[in-house]
Amino acid sequence: MTAKKSSAPPPKLTFKQDPGFAQAVQNYESGLKAMQEHKFEKAKPLLEKIVANGPKELADRARMHLNICNQQLASASTTFKSQDEHFDYAVSLMNVGQYDQARVHMDKILKQNPRADFAMYGLAVLDCLTGQVEGSLKHLREAIRLNPQNRFQARNDSDFQNMADDPRFTELLYPEPGESSADQKKR
Repeated sequence: MTAKKSSAPPPKLTFKQDPGFAQAVQNYESGLKAMQEHKFEKAKPLLEKIVANGPKELADRARMHLNICNQQLASASTTFKSQDEHFDYAVSLMNVGQYDQARVHMDKILKQNPRADFAMYGLAVLDCLTGQVEGSLKHLREAIRLNPQNRFQARNDSDFQNMADDPRFTELLYPEPGESSADQKKR
């Protein structure tokens, strides 16, 4: 009598039995954590290991996250021909809701040129959009000090509409006749 051969697939190894799978999961978790912390250069090699050698179920997910890392790293290395171009890029990030990245770029512009009133104005808008009223007032006050034309721009800027009822905002945009910018600074 011959024994019947089983056609069932071999049993899958458990997490504890397969150290390669356990290592892949650990790399995947570390890669995701690095991505959440915006440390894409740290996440990339961890995800690449999984794509190259990991189990298919993890490799597919890792490939998707690796593509995101590559996109983020490519956008971070963007070079700009001028500060205006850099500012336009930061504004485009604001327009799609990437406020943290927009702030990074506004700060870079100000590091290169602390008198860049347009970047200071951009930070005022960004702070307003993210509900940081005090920061918005501070940045707008400085933008107006650097370039008084910013006062007129802010009067018609719909991005400041949620501050329209704040008396400090109104006083900043419509100062009393004869009030100097030094008087404004004291507030």
